[in-house]
Amino acid sequence: MNNIAMAKAYIKQAFERLKHAKEALNGGNYPYVVRQSQEAVELLLKAALRIVGVEPPKWHDVGPVLKREADRFPQWFRDHIPKIARISRKLRREREPSMYGDEESGIPPDELYDEEDSKESLNWATEVYQLVLKLFKELTNQEIE
Repeated sequence: MNNIAMAKAYIKQAFERLKHAKEALNGGNYPYVVRQSQEAVELLLKAALRIVGVEPPKWHDVGPVLKREADRFPQWFRDHIPKIARISRKLRREREPSMYGDEESGIPPDELYDEEDSKESLNWATEVYQLVLKLFKELTNQEIE
């Protein structure tokens, strides 16, 4: 499978996570919103790297790679990379706590996250989705079905 096909698949998977995150937000499952938002951003940024021909690393926060490879992207996308990298870093830090809670102190995920946390995470993920979708369409002349 080539990079463009993989990028398209990642974007589709990210969209599904965003859809489930919105459902979870409506249901008050705030930790799940944070987790799904993180996974969506990770998939989207790995898709962005694939779109420009960079094999993404096998770790969760690819923001530093995005910064290193910024010259491969159109200027409009490059202008967003610092913010996208911050979003990736912040959500990466929430990956495990949003699923397991704080195991050291015995605080479950439901007590760590509130509605504001989940809305912020979902807004970030939605913003990244819109940027990467635009990048995909512009550089591949394809649509996501």
